[in-house]
Amino acid sequence: MDLSGKKVLLFAGPDFEDRELFYPLYRFQEAGASVKVAGLGEKSYKGKYGVPIEVNGNCEDFVKDSFDVVIIPGGWAPDKIRANEAALEIVRKANRDGAIIGAICHAGWVLVSADVIKGRKVTSYKNIKHDMVNAGAEWIDQEVVIDGNMITSRTPADLPAFSRELVKAAAREKVAAKK
Repeated sequence: MDLSGKKVLLFAGPDFEDRELFYPLYRFQEAGASVKVAGLGEKSYKGKYGVPIEVNGNCEDFVKDSFDVVIIPGGWAPDKIRANEAALEIVRKANRDGAIIGAICHAGWVLVSADVIKGRKVTSYKNIKHDMVNAGAEWIDQEVVIDGNMITSRTPADLPAFSRELVKAAAREKVAAKK
């Protein structure tokens, strides 16, 4: 699938889930998309398993940009990402613009803090289910849940389905976000 011309942003932070960042990063690069990685202030981060990544800039550098896809990997990084107002604004803007938002594992915390899941069907790592339900979402235990422009998954085991659906969605035109 050719995604030339599509713009993708991934978030990185301390102790990101290595597989949940690199798997979609490589899938989108292989498809020809322009992929950027946004950090929280450092020039590079190590994943939970020690795999390093250099970022293209901080979240503040990307707030005014528009993306076709915004992906939030899990691990422990989402706990730091959700405290970054620029990251939250990127997610809110992507949602308003109808861009695809992908969140896997603990990334649901960022969706909660960005206040974009009320009335939405989502999934996540089981330990944050109640956070998502309390934010107004309907939580479903399945490998991938698609609700409009939002695509969510539970764990690294779901990466094939998660990435496949993200790539398919990116190939389509933007969809209207649910309010």
